Order: sequence, then structure tokens, then C-alpha cells
Amino acid sequence: MSWDALLFDFDGVLADTERVHHACWCEVLKPLGVTFDWEFYRRECVGISDRTLAERFGAGQPECQRKQALFRLRLEQSPPFHSDTLELIGELQACYTLAIVSSSNRLEVEPAVERAGIRPCFQTIVCAQDVERLKPAPDPYLRAAALLSARNPLVIEDSDAGVASAQAAGFEVLRVSAPEAMPRELRDLLGFR
Repeated sequence: MSWDALLFDFDGVLADTERVHHACWCEVLKPLGVTFDWEFYRRECVGISDRTLAERFGAGQPECQRKQALFRLRLEQSPPFHSDTLELIGELQACYTLAIVSSSNRLEVEPAVERAGIRPCFQTIVCAQDVERLKPAPDPYLRAAALLSARNPLVIEDSDAGVASAQAAGFEVLRVSAPEAMPRELRDLLGFR
């Protein structure tokens, strides 16, 4: 395969953050009487933007902002990247053009990537505020490909919404099983040792 760029989702692919998102939503929504377990979150909420989830749970902008602030604080306290992922990104940036494509807010993505020391590896980061329509619409992946002048990117995703977004953009997708498995699964596909 001759991909000209690798487009990585952030949550659940580059960063092991889905359980952090779940815990933050639970904490913020509890006063509203909204509760849900991890399995529900994993099945129904992964890959969905905070704005959409807030509406789904009957919460407003204040709850969404509190959740995002809590999430940012937790990522500062506990970096979400596996060492294998950091190592792989450092190796891949020498051979591929890389981007991050997320439905999350830029303030949740870019500072964590900067603290991990891998921001220079990515030529662009596309986040929620950069497109009109979020995943599962193709807009985020189309925007990233356009910014990179990529014609045949490989998308690395974990969620139904993300896979649908990449496929709607016409791009090939590697769906990874978990953030800790991503480095091995991507290395296997790329034949990258």
C-alpha cells in the first residue's frame, strides 16, 4: 500500500482517554440525576462530540464546559499516552506525513500532545472547531487531507463514528482494538518494524 499520510484519531487511538471521558461525564452529570456505566458509554458514546453528548443527556453548555475543564485537568495529572505509541509516532514521522483528526476540542488535544513532546511530529491537527460537521460526517478527514495535500491517506480509528467519517471521505481505515494495541496493529499493517 502506498499511503501518503497517516490520519490518527485522538481519543482511544493515540491517547488512552475514553475511561477519563466517561469518569468526567459521570461526575458532571450526577447532580442532574444522569448515570450510566462504562459499557453503555463504550457502546453509545465513544466517538461522539461533547456537544452532542451534552444534548443527548439533557445537559447544557455549562455542564459541557465543566466536563471539558475536568478532562483537561485529569490529562495534566496523568498523561494519556502509552510509551509504545510515543515511540511509534517518533519513528513514523520520518516516513509519513501525520495528522490528528478529532471531534474533541483543541484545548483537550493539543496541550496533551505538546506535553508528551510529539506535537512537532504532526503537520496538522483538526479538531471540533475546525469543521462545520463532526464525525460521522466526512468533513474532519477531508479537511485534514486537504491541509496535507494528501490524496491517499490511511485513517487510524477506533469508533463507529470515526470509521464512518473516514469511509465517507473515501479513505482506507485501520480500526484498532484499543489504544494499547494500536502500535502493534499499525506496525503489522505497515510492515513497519
